[in-house]
Parts: sequence; structure tokens; C-alpha cells
Amino acid sequence: MNQPLAERLRPRTIDDYIGQEHLVGKGAVLRKMIESGNLSSLILWGPPGVGKTTLAKIIANTLERPFFTLSAINSGVKDIRDVIDKAKKQQFFSRPNPILFIDEIHRFSKSQQDSLLGAVEDGTITLIGATTENPSFEVISPLLSRCQVYILNHLDKEALIKIVDQALKKDVVLKEKKIRIKEDQALLRFSGGDARKLLNVLELVVMGEDSDKVEITDKKVTDRLQKNLAIYDKNGEMHYDIISAFIKSIRGGDPDAAVYWLARMIEGGEDVKFIARRLLILAAEDVGLANPNALLLAQSTFDAVHKIGNPESRIILSECTIYLATSPKSNSAYEAIDAAISMVRKTGDLPVPLHIRNAPTKLMKEIGYGKDYKYAHAYEGNFVEQDFLPEEIKKQRFYKPQNNQSEIKILERLKKWWGERF
Repeated sequence: MNQPLAERLRPRTIDDYIGQEHLVGKGAVLRKMIESGNLSSLILWGPPGVGKTTLAKIIANTLERPFFTLSAINSGVKDIRDVIDKAKKQQFFSRPNPILFIDEIHRFSKSQQDSLLGAVEDGTITLIGATTENPSFEVISPLLSRCQVYILNHLDKEALIKIVDQALKKDVVLKEKKIRIKEDQALLRFSGGDARKLLNVLELVVMGEDSDKVEITDKKVTDRLQKNLAIYDKNGEMHYDIISAFIKSIRGGDPDAAVYWLARMIEGGEDVKFIARRLLILAAEDVGLANPNALLLAQSTFDAVHKIGNPESRIILSECTIYLATSPKSNSAYEAIDAAISMVRKTGDLPVPLHIRNAPTKLMKEIGYGKDYKYAHAYEGNFVEQDFLPEEIKKQRFYKPQNNQSEIKILERLKKWWGERF
């Protein structure tokens, strides 16, 4: 058959859909929406190969609605208007409005997204957008406010194994062969939680065998893939592998490797805004307080590439990449907030100490709000020791300075203020 395995196995109903239980499992929000027939415009946000397009088609099929689809890569404002005109012609008193599915909606320009607003607002169409990028950055606010955003996750091991089992039992081609999965670690590892990638790898291995009797091992999967590695494709298999190599090279302090992976992305046509966002996150997560200026430079880079675009953005991205790669590293801020969030989830809503509560009314003052609060600026060195955490966790430490020049100075200052606490 000419169709790839991933397309042949695309689920047609919600009960055949594997994964995303938080959205389509029993009693989950999207399943309820589908079962009730009350569908609002929505955006499906998640990595490639987790079922965004499939879910949109299932919704349309289940609700028996006309289904139009556009790809943001090759569609313009004229294409959008043509679809909206077709949708208007299909409007009848009792007929539900058509669904317009837009793949990679984050690639639409502001003017293209603006052209959708009226039709979404007046109900001419119900929009379902799919994106691998944070819609808060890429979708204009007026359109985002008219849509519910649902997050799809990488598929877990259990879901991936189910997909493989389904392929072996149901696919018209594979079920005719005697296929034994002796080892599945390489299959799962190379899939990266992406169902499409998983099925592509499975098909590649099976179809590479001369016999109808196939035994799949980790070595066979690895050998087969090494002979068939594709070049970088921003929409395809290696997207997340390349960005992972880029980030880890910067984190590991190797400017040469970092610039090489940057070049791979640029030559592959990667969106410069996508790269700039990753640099901004990395500046806070991995360089952090070891060099606070890194975040400022990354923010400037983010702003600059939005204004300039290609090809000049490559120079700005290169400068930022090299600066971050050669900066001292600290993830203390990242670890501090995660430790604090973990404590909040563990201990719940602990009361704010009375002496640091706001006291805007007379009654609040009378019952002790703000009492005994010490105003730091009234003391020598603009510091005075007092408790700011809830009583139950007042000895708890979240921020732990790391061993770099910047944070060594911070630690010295904290020890001077707080003594043995640090």
C-alpha cells in the first residue's frame, strides 16, 4: 500500500484514540464536549506526533460537521477567506457550523490571524488550531481569547506499546507477517513519545526485512535507523533532537558545538523566534544568577529577531549563543522555585504571618495585622532579622547559592544578614 503505516492506523473514533487521557478519557473535558455536541473554538498545543490532527478529525466525524483544513505553511489570507465563504454558503437554520482546522497555526502572521476573527466570533466557523509552540507567544490575543487551549503531552510508554500492539494486530500489511517484538527499548527511545515517529520506525524495520518472519531487536532498530537518518526537518523527525543538542551544548559550555547546532537549525529553515525563545529560557534556567546579564542579552535577542528576521537574525542568535555557552552556569533559581512549588503542594495554603500581612482597615490593625513588622530601611544596612515564612516552615531553605563568582558574593551577603541560616 502507498499510504504510510501512521496514516493507515489513524484512529477514526474517540474510543480508538490512544493517549491524552486527561482530555479524552472517561469524564474528561474534551470527551464531554464531543459527547454533548457543544463545541467551542479551541487550540491543541503539543509536540509532533501526539494526535492533534487526529483528534480534530475525530471531533468533526463524531459531530458530523463539515470539515475544512488549511496548513499555515502554504495558506494565505485569500485561502482563509475562500473557506469562510464556503462555510457561509453551508449555513442553514438547523445545521451546525463547519469546523476549520488549521495546522501549525503559530506560523500564521498577524494579518492572517486577524482574518479569522470575525468568522470565529460570529460562529460562521468553529476553529480548531494545532500548534507545537506556546500559543501565548504565537497567537494574537483577540483570537486566543476566543479559544480554549488544551495541552497534549508526549505519549508515555504504556500508550506507545498499545500503538505497536494495535499496528501488529490491525494493520492490513503488518498482520500478514509474523512479527515478534523481542526488545522494545530502542523503538520507544527513538520515538521520543511521538506516535508517528514510532510507527515510521516500526515500518522501516519491518519493510527492510526480506522475510515475512521478522524479529525486532534493539540492535536491528538502531542499525536500520543509522542507515536512514534524515536531514534536519523543522516539521519532522529530528526537530527535537537538534534543539536538544543545541541546548545541551550551551549548558555544557561548548560554543563550537552550540554554533554548529544553531547552523543546522538555520539551514533547516527553523523559525528564528523559536530559537530565540529557547535561548531566553536557557539564560534563566542554566546560566541564571551566575551571570544575570545573560537574561538581559537573551531578552534583547528575542526582541531583535522579532524586529529583524532573516538572514541578519543569524548573527544576533550566534552572539547570544556564544555568550550563553561561555558564561558561568547556575540552575539555583530553577531549583529554588521547583523546591518552593513542591513545598506548597505538600503543605497547602499556610497562613501568612500576622506581622507581614497588609492592614488597610482599622479592624485588621486591631486584630494584629502588621503588628511588630520591622521596616528594613529603618535599620543599619537596610536590614533587620525577622521571620517571613509561615511558622510551620520558617527554617526551610529553597535558594542555595552555587559555587560561581556571582553567587559566592550573594552567599557572603546572605551569611552577613542571616548568620547560621546560610
